[in-house]
Amino acid sequence: MLKVTISDIGGTVIKEDDRYVVKDNNTLNRLVLSSTKLNPNKATSGHLHEGQEEIYMFVEGTGKMTVDEETFDVQANDIVPIPDGAFHKVEAGPNGIYFVCVFDGIRHTEETEAMEKSRNEIIDMYTTKGT
Repeated sequence: MLKVTISDIGGTVIKEDDRYVVKDNNTLNRLVLSSTKLNPNKATSGHLHEGQEEIYMFVEGTGKMTVDEETFDVQANDIVPIPDGAFHKVEAGPNGIYFVCVFDGIRHTEETEAMEKSRNEIIDMYTTKGT
């Protein structure tokens, strides 16, 4: 079924530890729907993705978000677009925070980034051959 709710996006748990529970719904071919339940006073690792934009939609709780050099308060009903390649991090307030994000492509991990780098090196090897 394609219909989900903002409080349960479906999908599978891909990360879970003392900081958070992250679920991804990969129903679509080019977009991923992801949710994060960040525990009180915990933070995401902070990261960036070259070649990938995201939209964060805050559903419950309060906290702070950093996008590149700017840190600002976030709460339920806030929406934050994350530009391609921008560093981003979320810090939960005393009651935790729950947000849903949508991003294009696949989840960028160290493994997918290493595979993409290898693929690009092979493409470069063949396209620059003989020049």
